[in-house]
Amino acid sequence: MGRKVIVAGCSLNQWAMDFLGNMKRIIESIQKAKAKGARYRTGQELEISGYSCSDHFLESDTFLHSWEVLARILSHPECQDILCDVGMPVMHRNVSYNCRVFFLNKKILLIRPKIMLCNEGNYREPRWFTAWTKLKETEEHFLPRMIQEITGQRTVPIGDAVISTYDTCIGAEICEELWNPKSRHIDMALDGVEIISNGSASYHELRKMFIRVDLVKSASRKSGGVYIFCNGVGCDGERCYWDGGSMVAVNGDIVAEGPQFCLEEVSVITATVDLEDVRTYKNYVRSRAEMAANSSSFPRIWADFALSEGEEYNLIPETKPITFSLMSAEEEIRLGPACWLWDYLRRSGQGGYFLPLSGGIDSSSTACVVASMCHLICEAVTKGNKSVIQDIQRITGQQGYLPNNPRELASHLFTTCYMGSENSSADTKACAAGLARDIGSYHLGITIDLAVEAFLKIFSMAFNVRPKFKAHGGTVRENLAMQNVQARVRMVLSYLFAQLSLWARSKSGGLLVLGSANVDESLRGYMTKYDCSSADINPIGGISKTDLRRFILHCSTTYKFQSLEKIYQAPPTAELEPLEEGRIAQTDEEDMGMTYDELSVYGKLRKQNFCGPYSMFCKLLHMSSEQCPPEQLANKVKHFFRSYAVNRHKMTVLTPSYHCESYSPDDNRFDQRQFLYNAKWFWQFARIDAEVQKARNALTQLNQADMESSVTGNTNNSSNSEVNGIGNINIRRPPLSGSASGVQVQQMILIKDEAGKASLHSVQAKIPQVAVIVKEPIKRQQQYVTPDPRHVTLPLVTTLPDKRPRFQETHAFVKQEMEVAD
Repeated sequence: MGRKVIVAGCSLNQWAMDFLGNMKRIIESIQKAKAKGARYRTGQELEISGYSCSDHFLESDTFLHSWEVLARILSHPECQDILCDVGMPVMHRNVSYNCRVFFLNKKILLIRPKIMLCNEGNYREPRWFTAWTKLKETEEHFLPRMIQEITGQRTVPIGDAVISTYDTCIGAEICEELWNPKSRHIDMALDGVEIISNGSASYHELRKMFIRVDLVKSASRKSGGVYIFCNGVGCDGERCYWDGGSMVAVNGDIVAEGPQFCLEEVSVITATVDLEDVRTYKNYVRSRAEMAANSSSFPRIWADFALSEGEEYNLIPETKPITFSLMSAEEEIRLGPACWLWDYLRRSGQGGYFLPLSGGIDSSSTACVVASMCHLICEAVTKGNKSVIQDIQRITGQQGYLPNNPRELASHLFTTCYMGSENSSADTKACAAGLARDIGSYHLGITIDLAVEAFLKIFSMAFNVRPKFKAHGGTVRENLAMQNVQARVRMVLSYLFAQLSLWARSKSGGLLVLGSANVDESLRGYMTKYDCSSADINPIGGISKTDLRRFILHCSTTYKFQSLEKIYQAPPTAELEPLEEGRIAQTDEEDMGMTYDELSVYGKLRKQNFCGPYSMFCKLLHMSSEQCPPEQLANKVKHFFRSYAVNRHKMTVLTPSYHCESYSPDDNRFDQRQFLYNAKWFWQFARIDAEVQKARNALTQLNQADMESSVTGNTNNSSNSEVNGIGNINIRRPPLSGSASGVQVQQMILIKDEAGKASLHSVQAKIPQVAVIVKEPIKRQQQYVTPDPRHVTLPLVTTLPDKRPRFQETHAFVKQEMEVAD
């Protein structure tokens, strides 16, 4: 009997409810696994039905068609002599389960239901499935008659069990079970299971792959063994993109990895594993062995099969450890949304994409994503990808067409249009035209003034008044309406051009309209409802402005688009208000009353940290009080939540966007908050005001203290004074042998004037050598300094007396020895 086995993990570009296509891809993956010598094949979660069937899982048809597909797979001649498991929904005793189905040579061995369901983010599994709760138990499941006729089985085991072959033991987890604190792989590994598979549907988010790799390595390191992680790839009908990245780990090392983003419909990775290495590792970890000796057993399902069939397997070298290829966030933005756009285009039946290209960061980022899609298509065609070639010929309507280069392909698939007005600048027009040339899109330049004037004339005829911009003497309400009518005209024209531009060029089909509102603008509601942010789909709607700016630089380097340099440097602007002497007078950040960087922080605190107004203020006060006084910070938080509440209704009609960021405000799936708010937040803002008052009281107490009398020459004085809610600072003279000559500092400090009144100021000074021991909350690494005995730093920590933070000592430099309350 041999000891080496070859295992295969598969990533398939499945499509929810596409039972025929899903079946073909599963069979192809089994064929490829066998061709690579694998004796065990596993795949992703719910691969027969597709993961994103959502409420279709409440329909009996979905279960029926899944069994019909499994029947075809069981009977297929290419699916014999290999142990397989596939993902599908199964109803047992009138309860629906998310399952893995193990089968071998027309026999079903085990139906393994999911034990831990995912119910956060975009996941809503408990809406459709029930978790299996009978751990290490099985029941008999009665098979449909169509399956009985193939397998000759009336019932099969369903439950929490493992598969025993002649040479090893195999178990399965399903997606969330890897992420859960009580992962099932722990008990399985302790019970002697040597190979564990995980069929997953883990959607892409920026910087998420590191977490997956760490979990998979840890799963195989703690108890030893082989861990096969299989993730889906592609857009299966939702906002999410399954980014692949399947991998195999052995004893804590990654030995095989699949592509994270690709246009391949079927990707299969294999690894050759020496089972003796697994057994040696398990036995070497003595604490594991002691736990294993006392562990209870799983039900074992016998399989008349061996994964290491034949002595020739022992001559095959085992797969060596590798370093998993982690991408930067910019690379993920370049590839993920591009692959998502390709899946959407080829499955929608449309002829390409239309984009209102303004020449700003956002629309330029969307254009760059389409350019990336064209590059990926050309690379796939060069490699002979048959499915991509067939799709591109069908989309363009040209039999035998093979794109020569990405720019030439873009001229067929991508139409851009600069929709200028009297408020648009020559710079943005030039930027848009330059980027269109770099990408190769079919570009148009139009003006919308006639259409805007027509709307205003209709309004004037009805009410006998004409609205004006604020710059021309109009009110705030008039000014907003004058901006919004321009934005909405662009949306109407976008759909008109998308429907008819190919017809006007004597081509068939229509175009899909692309949006370009980023996640921060959606969070703030800084957009016009039903304006050009309204589109068919939006590839950047889940990406922050900060990441988009980095992405623009990345594309400038990767694709050599020279036009992007000027676009990157330009201030973000909507260009909806009159110009001042031909120059832009309106900027996004000024209009919003906050910066994009601040918006990202607010969004993460709101969604990732689940902060309301009060808790957000408290966290920000602790994190950034040195840069922003408490009154100003309170106003910023209040302004954000007022804007968020007033504009939350816009999220109900937000263009379906590629999910990319964990603080997305998309209320369709990801962010389940109401859209009708009391925007005054009476109770919450009152609590913020109370915290601000605490900081004011601290300043008052400090003003009452005589700081001048605390300056002494006694280096042994170590007494502390304390202000309620504020930490302490002790300052002492350093040894005279110190060599430091001074340090340049810039800091928010408290200055006490001659009248004895204290106020916060920002100072920059060269501080001579004198040490200060600063007691501050751990994790706060700033050093507080003072250039003068009258100057005292005040870090505004709002910790209450009964919940005071732990402190650590750090060193800075001050002018002379003193002891003050912080």
